[in-house]
Amino acid sequence: MDTQKASEDVLNKNRNTAVKVVCVVAAMLALSFASVPLYKIFCQITGFDGTTKRADFAPGTVLDRKITIRFDATTAKDLPWDFKPGQVSQELHLGETGLAYYTSENLSDQPIIGSATYNVQPAKVGEYFRKIACFCFTEQLLEPGQKVDMPMTFFIDPEMVHDKSLDDVTTVTISYTFYRNDKAEAEKLAALAE
Repeated sequence: MDTQKASEDVLNKNRNTAVKVVCVVAAMLALSFASVPLYKIFCQITGFDGTTKRADFAPGTVLDRKITIRFDATTAKDLPWDFKPGQVSQELHLGETGLAYYTSENLSDQPIIGSATYNVQPAKVGEYFRKIACFCFTEQLLEPGQKVDMPMTFFIDPEMVHDKSLDDVTTVTISYTFYRNDKAEAEKLAALAE
């Protein structure tokens, strides 16, 4: 009897261990899928790694200090788009609202959905760079051969003047990279097929 009970105890311990291992693996898998969106949210909230923040409106204060904003654009290798800034740079006062355009053209013979990511350099300026409106907030659908101008409205928070670590900053670069959004394309095609 004691041998049977001991065998049952070992079997129960093994089952418990197996259940725990499966739960840990499932949790790790879920966390790995959630890590990219969670990191993106963290960067948007904190301005970490040159990620800009959103704003509903421009500040009421414009300071004398000027900053040159440079514009950069790239596309991923699998995205057959011509993507470029409409201007090389702009000079703005801290707190002044800027309007910049980027142009995208679909060079392929099929509709393509793209999504843009962005960052600001030097990265330490990211928490002060604010976008009011931007093409990067939504997926962009371009039909074959379609060319569009995409606006971005932004400002640099005048609070930057109080950050002594940024006294040396005279130029800021905002850089966009467009990626093909295969998931959104598949969903659109499935919706059209229905």
